[in-house]
Amino acid sequence: MLDWKNRATNSPDDAAKTSGGSRTGGSLIARALGSLIGVYLLIALVVGWYWSQEPSAFQVQQHAQNSAQQAQRQMVTGYTSVETLKQVASTLLDKPGGYLSNDLAPPGLWLDNMPSWEYGVLVQVRDFSRALRKDFARSQSQSTEDPDLAKAEPRFHFDNKSWALPASESEYREGIKSLDRYLARLADPAQRNAQFYARADNLNNWLGDAGTRLGSLSQRLSASVGQVRLNEKLQVGNDAEESGLIGEGGVYETPWLQIDNVFYEARGQAWALAHLLRAIEVDFADVLAKKNATVSVRQIIRELEAAQATLWSPMILNGSGYGVLANHSLVMANYISRANAGLIDLRQLLSQG
Repeated sequence: MLDWKNRATNSPDDAAKTSGGSRTGGSLIARALGSLIGVYLLIALVVGWYWSQEPSAFQVQQHAQNSAQQAQRQMVTGYTSVETLKQVASTLLDKPGGYLSNDLAPPGLWLDNMPSWEYGVLVQVRDFSRALRKDFARSQSQSTEDPDLAKAEPRFHFDNKSWALPASESEYREGIKSLDRYLARLADPAQRNAQFYARADNLNNWLGDAGTRLGSLSQRLSASVGQVRLNEKLQVGNDAEESGLIGEGGVYETPWLQIDNVFYEARGQAWALAHLLRAIEVDFADVLAKKNATVSVRQIIRELEAAQATLWSPMILNGSGYGVLANHSLVMANYISRANAGLIDLRQLLSQG
């Protein structure tokens, strides 16, 4: 009986001690886990800020010359343009944080500005690789296309958000390798099966694609404050409507969550296009001089580089046209529109005899 009483008397205290110890242990684990999560989020925030820094510009002609010296290759017409395309594409993969558009884990998963910038650069890489394949490397429309360029272009058109099987990075690196094989043959005097034709008509075709891209960007950027636009669908059936675009009016506006994405896509396209135009200025120097178009190219480059000026605001502001706050999209649209107008004038100069 005494043993039973002692056990009965001590049982509540033992249970309280056990319960208190469990609560204390659980509280310590929760605090430790919370601290780890807090530290992780802080590190991810700092790393994400660092990864979101846009790459600086590089000296196109100097980079091409250094690359030729290291590879012991001869500088020929077209070398600067192809080497610049390689470097622009490599920047997507080798910049701080690497390629972020297909990331599945933080902090890359949380970032959207840099993936939008990457997509803008990728658009220009795709357009120029297509121009290389169908225009610059062919003497005429009926000539055979270069085998390495035929492999490079589809690689760059691969899905930009593929994570695996295969990953986007692996496809783009294969495209860069194909460009390098073409460049090696182009710079080798012993091989005559790689060509680069610096002609006005070839250049004009690519500039037309670039102008189309800039025109679209200008419209999307300007739509940050909303645009009243006519319905572009033709209405057929009435004689009064057959002569023009007649339809219901409406307001086209870029969705609020997409404003910063369009802005950074425009910065990416401007960054890539400025480098490619500087390379064109080298390889097409004779053509531009004969057409008195060198100054026009430099003016376009100036507008594109101005579009990449440092952004001091921590976020993309979207004030009204004449409001108190700035509208960064409209400022960007101004530079893009002026560059596009320069491209139109440049194409007219090149098309003149």
